[in-house]
Amino acid sequence: MQRKTMAERPNWRALADEYGFAYAMPDGERYWDESAAYLFTMREIEDDLEHAATEMVALCGELVGRAVRDEAYLKRLKIPSNFWNWIAESWNRSDPSLYGRFDFAYGGNGPPKLLEFNADTPTALYEAAVFQWLWLEDRMAAGVLPKNADQFNSLHDKLIARFAAWPRVGPMHMTAYSTEIEDRKTVEYLSECATAAGHKVVLIDIAGIGRDGQGRFVDEQDRPIQTLFKLYPWEWLIHEPFGVSIPLTSTVWIEPAWKMLLSTKAILPELWRLAPGHPNLLEAYFEEDAAAKSLGNTYVAKPLMSREGANIEIRKGGVTAVAPEGPYQNLPRIVQALAPEAVFDGMRPVIGSWIVDDQPAGIGIREDKGLVTGNMSRFVPHAIIG
Repeated sequence: MQRKTMAERPNWRALADEYGFAYAMPDGERYWDESAAYLFTMREIEDDLEHAATEMVALCGELVGRAVRDEAYLKRLKIPSNFWNWIAESWNRSDPSLYGRFDFAYGGNGPPKLLEFNADTPTALYEAAVFQWLWLEDRMAAGVLPKNADQFNSLHDKLIARFAAWPRVGPMHMTAYSTEIEDRKTVEYLSECATAAGHKVVLIDIAGIGRDGQGRFVDEQDRPIQTLFKLYPWEWLIHEPFGVSIPLTSTVWIEPAWKMLLSTKAILPELWRLAPGHPNLLEAYFEEDAAAKSLGNTYVAKPLMSREGANIEIRKGGVTAVAPEGPYQNLPRIVQALAPEAVFDGMRPVIGSWIVDDQPAGIGIREDKGLVTGNMSRFVPHAIIG
């Protein structure tokens, strides 16, 4: 694994506009960055990154299977008890999942270490699935990369195939906050995949969803919502005024209810308890657990439900090295061992390892000079050259 400085395509901004990559330069700040690329060997991809994703899928499945029978776990997640049976039924029915993203610390000189799992509403999808693939093709055509270069990236084809397996029971509704450009564009991209798979798709702002006299969720034309992809977190949805009625409706949810058990950093200590010493895990505990003292005074503390790096506290030698502000400061936290540092040219990459259903499907890389990967950390493409 290496980070290589590369010449940018002179027309990449025009291409981003042409392909609808509207958040490549949010507020004039660079998010997509092709002035460098990460280069991998096939061994690193297959033996390290793909293998790690496969291992984590299996462990997470085992964890959910145990969690649906463990009230103590459900209470630690603060999931209201009226949802417990519904979640268990969702798992026992094998309600289908669409996608997810494991975030790994990895530098090519040891096993990838799981930082967290974005199981419910992962973004950075379009740039991973489409725009970095276009970059690869252009760089190969220009002779900047070898003609036999490749990329760990089957996301687009796997997403279409996954949607093709979904039953066609009326239109598939898809929703997000349309004012959030990245969320809206992610849903628009997924709607293109679903359409390519033969679905009729209806896009709707989440504020436009209502309920009819029969208690069904309906769209703005009062059509029942039979299947709903929501780029809106379960931990928010169940606490909405209408949340208590969700288990009583017939709507099929994407992601399914059982994903609630994985879309939290509480899985980090639970996975460690399930498989202590696993090479792809970092030692982790709930903050109040007496065993957390084994981490000493160097660790990272994470609120159970924080996003985009907010309220992540990194302590080194008992001193807070960084603690970005955010709205999650009052939530319970887990503590996790620091991952081995992987620094390239002063940048710290995080490998976003994508799965579609339960299959590894590619990677996207975010990097930052700082210790915490945040909303504006840059997305850098990758290639396989050896």
